[in-house]
Amino acid sequence: MHRFFDNLLLAWRKARKGKTKRQDIIKFENNTIKNLLELQNELNSQTYQPLPLKAFPIRDPKARLIHKSDFRDRIVHHAVVNILEPIFDKTFISDSCANRTGKGTLYAIKRFDFFKRKVTKNRQIKGYCLKADIKHYFQSIDHEILLSILRRKIADENLIWLIKKIVANSSTQRERERVNNFAASGERYASRQFNIPIFRKSLCQRVSLKPHTLVCGRHVEHPKIEHQSNHTF
Repeated sequence: MHRFFDNLLLAWRKARKGKTKRQDIIKFENNTIKNLLELQNELNSQTYQPLPLKAFPIRDPKARLIHKSDFRDRIVHHAVVNILEPIFDKTFISDSCANRTGKGTLYAIKRFDFFKRKVTKNRQIKGYCLKADIKHYFQSIDHEILLSILRRKIADENLIWLIKKIVANSSTQRERERVNNFAASGERYASRQFNIPIFRKSLCQRVSLKPHTLVCGRHVEHPKIEHQSNHTF
């Protein structure tokens, strides 16, 4: 019981980081311990129900619709990630950079520069870069396949129940740690099968590099690509 509450307490600290002036957080923190205990009781009794997501448009640079969870639900998300991250993070390829401790944008840029020099033999030959964005990435994930991947390493049915609740709340829910695991299988296949350096700078964007002499001699069924760009250097 104490470990469960400690996880919620840690999740609350992560969820509030850098956002303490937001009204929903201020409201929750009018009685933090009481609200966390209520959340713990709902999770224990399996009466927890996430609130509907709030949708708003952004442009970065393309226009898209973002769905935001209530602060209370984000605490639950962080609590789940606290459990899943140490289990699944070690299964990702090293150059998967999105939402991982010790990785991020700067790490991705450094790895990109390393691979650029490698495939061009330190700029002695021409190299190619493919940047691809998977169309409707989050919306197109098959929840049953995702849950089957999670069940391979998770035996706790209470945790599976909670993940189902979160995933079912919206088909566009951005539960990044679970989605990271879904994407990792394809990255491992491409990286090992074709020996092509691949790294992920965001959850739906991947970059691969190859020298101009490299030819892949087999057909691969490609996912739907919303945006892609080829670059030479």
